Amino acid sequence: MFDIGFSELLLIAVVALVVMGPQRLPQAMRSLALWLGRARQMFNNLRRELENEVGMDDVRRQLHNEQILRDLKTGASDLENLANPTEEKTQPHSEPPEADSSTTDPVQK
Repeated sequence: MFDIGFSELLLIAVVALVVMGPQRLPQAMRSLALWLGRARQMFNNLRRELENEVGMDDVRRQLHNEQILRDLKTGASDLENLANPTEEKTQPHSEPPEADSSTTDPVQK
């Protein structure tokens, strides 16, 4: 999410150890974890309330059902195409109308 690697986390830990000292660092980490846990819980509660209010479960279910219907229709048309292959429509080859020789060859006039 934040694209923080192990080396960056190690650097932050070393700086925190130097700034806060070894006696206060464990208590600060516990407080930070507590606040992060509370923020995560509040975010999850807010998301859950919004989903319930909007009816996301119903929307998801309806979208899933529509996808299944589209897949069924596609499968049915594919099956129909396999069962009844389309035959090439043969149209009679009509020859082009014969042109009058007087209109096509102006040199002979």
